[in-house]
Amino acid sequence: MVDTDRNDTADTTANDDQRDLSEGMTPASEQDASDTIAELHDALLKAQGEIDEARNALLYERAETQNVRRRAEKAAQEAQAYAATAFARDILSVADNLARALDAIPDALRGDDQWKGLVTGLEATGRELESVFGRHGITRIAAKGEPLDPNRHQAMLEIPSADAAPGTIVQEIQSGYMIRDRLLRPALVGVAKAAE
Repeated sequence: MVDTDRNDTADTTANDDQRDLSEGMTPASEQDASDTIAELHDALLKAQGEIDEARNALLYERAETQNVRRRAEKAAQEAQAYAATAFARDILSVADNLARALDAIPDALRGDDQWKGLVTGLEATGRELESVFGRHGITRIAAKGEPLDPNRHQAMLEIPSADAAPGTIVQEIQSGYMIRDRLLRPALVGVAKAAE
């Protein structure tokens, strides 16, 4: 009999708990559950917004890092390509002096056996210098007969000319040079003007 009483008591307690649960769902507690769901939904939306914001910030930082890397690579390439600019400018004066020395030798001495070795050596040095310039991207700027280009030529004087159109280069005073796509030294030139 003792065991039966215990089973009856357990069944009664379970029925009472179930009744309490079903009776406990009042419209007010349903409203509380609805409010809780709405709060959770709002919190979820807020968290999703923060995640989206963090993702966008990460993408922005990744893009900025790539841009910095590209700029650094470009700067390194330019530094390598144009590292010899100052040295090249200095060597241009050597090339100018060598050209002047060759131009100063009269034709009569060029054929003379005593001077022939010197002339040949100077000419070979000039060719080698031009070859070195070519290997390093240093090129001579075309001037005589070309229209004046203020990005590559510097007009030093105007020369009246009936043969050349005004603005055409008729005299090259000093050769100009480019190093790859940059101006190393402008050509100093004389420009034609209309004859008076």
